[in-house]
Amino acid sequence: MPRVLLIEDDPAVREGVELGLRRRGHDVRSAATGEAGLAALDDFRPDLLLLDLMLPGMNGVQVCRRVREDSQLPIIMLTARGDDFDMIVGLEAGADDYIVKPARPDVIEARIRAVLRRIEFTGADRPTVETHGDLTVDRAGLTVTKAGQRIALAPSELKLLLHLTAAPDQVFSRQQLLEHVWEHSYHADARLVDACVRRLRNKIEDDSGAPRYVQTLRGFGYRFGPL
Repeated sequence: MPRVLLIEDDPAVREGVELGLRRRGHDVRSAATGEAGLAALDDFRPDLLLLDLMLPGMNGVQVCRRVREDSQLPIIMLTARGDDFDMIVGLEAGADDYIVKPARPDVIEARIRAVLRRIEFTGADRPTVETHGDLTVDRAGLTVTKAGQRIALAPSELKLLLHLTAAPDQVFSRQQLLEHVWEHSYHADARLVDACVRRLRNKIEDDSGAPRYVQTLRGFGYRFGPL
């Protein structure tokens, strides 16, 4: 079972989430502060980080940014209702998903599995390695390079790019992307998609303000098609 590092300052929430995950077979380590959580990363080597947004001292956004400096560890943010602005900042900082507290253990487990699940589609009728301009996508090796330089993509960014490149020129609505990339079958927050698109553009586009690859069709959604 995946190893989960939980950073949560509320003792009741921390103990409840940790107990729920342990009952489902996860190896869990918890920390009450961002500093303690970062210190545990190298020692514990988790498969996923479950990160509270509102932490004392170093907050969740700062922790997320610090992790993203040298790691693509999957990150799920824990947010309280009403933290919309901070939640958006957290997504922009590199979080792959978010969960609004309080959340049932089965919901947390489902979201963890969705983030960690191996990418199942590779485009069955498509070549393993695709070249789009100076962008190369290796669907089998799950790597992306631009002008020969490997690009480090977070799990949600890689899944999004693989999904878009599996059907070039096809327009996907935000809800379709939520269902296929994040595996949210309900009407989830489209800001997950928009934040991930912005992060992806910052990494693969020469000019994220005038994207060449991931294009927006206002009122419809997104498409992949090199200009």
